[in-house]
Amino acid sequence: MSGTAAKHCVVAYAAGRRQLLWEVNLPADATIGDCIEAARRLAPHEDVPWQSAPAGVFGEVRSRGEVPADGDRIELYRPLRRDPKENRRARLRR
Repeated sequence: MSGTAAKHCVVAYAAGRRQLLWEVNLPADATIGDCIEAARRLAPHEDVPWQSAPAGVFGEVRSRGEVPADGDRIELYRPLRRDPKENRRARLRR
């Protein structure tokens, strides 16, 4: 991370009913992984799967090696307990 310009990103994780957000400011060439690591340093005691969770930007899965744009929302995804389509079908059956 040697860029001189800076960028601002938000790292987000939905923990059950809580949404956790961390604002990070890093050099322009920082990767998604760098942003996640900066957020981890801000919240060392949060129960977040920092290393194992898939990551994405605005709902689209991305590699941790990609460089996000200034203002991007980087999301850490947790596995779904049940398929949303199956949830809807079960509600309709009831």
